[in-house]
Amino acid sequence: MKIKSRPLWSDFDVPRKQKIIEQIEKDLLSPHFWDDAKEAQKKMQLLTSVKSDLSSWLELKKEAANLSELFQLSLKEQDNPLEDSLANNIQQLRNKLKDLELLTLFTGNYDERSIFLSIHAGAGGTESQDWANMLLNMYLQRAGTINLKTSIIDSSPGEEAGIKSVIVEMQGKNAYGHFKSERGVHRLVRLSPFDNANLRHTSFALVEILPLVGSDAEIALNADDLRIDVFRAGGHGGQSVQKTSSAVRIVHIPSGTTVSCQNERSQRQNKEIAMKILRARLMELEIKRQKEEELKLKGEHVPPEWGNQIRSYVLHPYKLVKDHRTNFETTDADAVLSGDIEDFERAFLLSTLGAEET
Repeated sequence: MKIKSRPLWSDFDVPRKQKIIEQIEKDLLSPHFWDDAKEAQKKMQLLTSVKSDLSSWLELKKEAANLSELFQLSLKEQDNPLEDSLANNIQQLRNKLKDLELLTLFTGNYDERSIFLSIHAGAGGTESQDWANMLLNMYLQRAGTINLKTSIIDSSPGEEAGIKSVIVEMQGKNAYGHFKSERGVHRLVRLSPFDNANLRHTSFALVEILPLVGSDAEIALNADDLRIDVFRAGGHGGQSVQKTSSAVRIVHIPSGTTVSCQNERSQRQNKEIAMKILRARLMELEIKRQKEEELKLKGEHVPPEWGNQIRSYVLHPYKLVKDHRTNFETTDADAVLSGDIEDFERAFLLSTLGAEET
């Protein structure tokens, strides 16, 4: 299946971005610009971001103009215009355009934010836990290609292989925009390496994508709504790895949301991380609530969170990765599991144009 395309230059809206730059640079001249440090910092971050995006697009436009001139010159000189360096330059330009296209698709209010990505193995023991670990490796490789900084915040290893669950913090521009398409249940079909009879198995894993909260004030928490428990951190196989109670579990009583962290040696550090994850989970709940309300007003069916899988990865008896929301598919399953999921991101973002996430 081919991914539909659309005009990009007008979508990027160069004039609007130039106006943003001009306005912030004008504000910088005010002697009161830094009176509100937080607001000033936000504007400076926006200025840097917009300048970087605009520079990339203007450079692409310049390269396209230069290649067009070279192409016309080659025609006049009766050379083959698509050979050697010219053909290579055209392909490089196409690749850059494909990468920059994603910038025009990040239209949600939270798309630029960093994220917590969590993976939970489904029923099936070792097989599902190995599948969860395969997804983790896939996402870490994808994060590396788009220059996101990753760190494993909390993890629970499987008994024999893989992981029961993991939480990864991914920091960098547009992390939520890139990964929100991965939210949901992922299904794997393969010959199990853990089955002596070499039978085909089906495994499931749930992926959650949580945008990081910009400030504590954005998701306010009442201390009376929280129950905080501390306990000893456990190692592989339930071993006690510390003599002190450094692990932290926080329950948000009104929503029933529970978060725990035991990765750090300090109880204070674990509490800080757990609170950060809790705020992200509560923000995601609010995003979902508003989205469901919008769909109800439109009269659209709201599918259950634990409904059918969003994507299937079939490794036997043939190779196929198919996204069930967009119908985009590829037979290059090995590339996908090595982190090449950009086309799935693009297909998802194109399919949701006009449906902002509040």
